[in-house]
Amino acid sequence: MAIKTRSYCVDGKRVMTIDEFKRWLKKFDEDKDGKISRDELADAVRASGGWFARRKSKYGIRSVDDNGNGLVDDNEIKKLADFAEKHLNVRILHL
Repeated sequence: MAIKTRSYCVDGKRVMTIDEFKRWLKKFDEDKDGKISRDELADAVRASGGWFARRKSKYGIRSVDDNGNGLVDDNEIKKLADFAEKHLNVRILHL
């Protein structure tokens, strides 16, 4: 079990709620269309200290993009949060 200190756990994962995760992602939405592209996700991966940002973002989009448009929209955010917990050093608190 990890002990939360500030916004990081002692295991080094960034801790946030799903709403905080959405707000954090919006910072990377460069074109302000409300959707996250592969390049925008790569920027988020880099910001979280992740390696292989382009590869992870490509895999992330493929993993969560239900409608096949190449973007993550509001309906796919929950799946992206699950992906982030597994691959991006993030822990989502489900309150």
